[in-house]
Amino acid sequence: MGLFLGVRLVGTLVLALVGHAGGRHPLTLLGRSWDSVWYLGIAVHGYGRLLHLRATVVSDLAFFPLYPALVRAVTALTPLGGIGAGLLVSWTAAAVAAAGIYAVGARLHGRAVGTVLVLLWGLLPHSVVLSMAYTEPVLTAFAAWSLYAVLTGNWVWAGTLAACAGLARPNGFAVAAAVVAAAGATAWRRRGRVSHRLWTGAALAPLGWTAYVLWVGLRSGDPLGGYFEVQRRWGSRFDLGEGSLDMVRRSLLHATKFAFPVTLVIVAVAVVLYALVLLERVPLPLSVYSGVLLLVVIGGSGFFESKPRFLLPAFPLLLPLARALVRTARARPWHATVVVAALAGLGYVYGAYLVVFGRAPL
Repeated sequence: MGLFLGVRLVGTLVLALVGHAGGRHPLTLLGRSWDSVWYLGIAVHGYGRLLHLRATVVSDLAFFPLYPALVRAVTALTPLGGIGAGLLVSWTAAAVAAAGIYAVGARLHGRAVGTVLVLLWGLLPHSVVLSMAYTEPVLTAFAAWSLYAVLTGNWVWAGTLAACAGLARPNGFAVAAAVVAAAGATAWRRRGRVSHRLWTGAALAPLGWTAYVLWVGLRSGDPLGGYFEVQRRWGSRFDLGEGSLDMVRRSLLHATKFAFPVTLVIVAVAVVLYALVLLERVPLPLSVYSGVLLLVVIGGSGFFESKPRFLLPAFPLLLPLARALVRTARARPWHATVVVAALAGLGYVYGAYLVVFGRAPL
């Protein structure tokens, strides 16, 4: 935990220094950048805001309710305002997520791998989001501990935490998919001779995501399709990768923003890492969870440059790298030190660039 907090504090300091040099206030950058404005607005005023965007009208119903609800609770219980409450929720969730990621890594491969797994997660190119008023830390916190509960056989906890993850972000259903897949595999392996707690956990897992999608549908007059229409107006839909391929073509053939080719590289690396996850036979719930997140990123259209952020909760993809780095550290400590220093430099500089100077939505 100390290692994770240290690397994120340094990253936040770098962002603050770059922001100051660019004439931007650090708290504004951290608490009111892009989607943060929408979430804090929901926390203060509730749902109902509309905005004209790209010749259509978009709604704040596209943003899931758990994070705004937590921010509202903090503002009610403390003297903090919206930005302070939003950052407190995000920073706390990031710390809880780091502890959960360590628990998963340590259970599978020992304490060293768990520690390095947290370090790598905290140094990803888009890890700056972990210091901002965004929802990825909240999703990752519930996801990590839900997956840990599956690995330890605590099915009711796994389902409950998965339901909470489903209320945090649209791609939070990946946690429910992992819990249901693991429960089904366990029941099949034991020929149905399982505790009722397994079925209870599997039934609880998708409730959060399903409840919000149906609520938005009922509010918009189309119970099954209303939420997806809201997302379509934002430009987000699942089109089997057609939109992503078009963005790749445009990035390769025409001059684009710097974030676009970097996004392409990050997604490509994620695909390679997932292949390694499958080859190393990572436990089913972790491979299903990261696979669903990767499928949403590849097969979904929308804000192409935001895809690395959508992959931030997919920490199981880092397991092969964590194991390799631990082996390197034991054989050649200085080589591992250089690798970590390079990752830190890349993550800090690129994260500051995205928030301060990048014009593409984070």
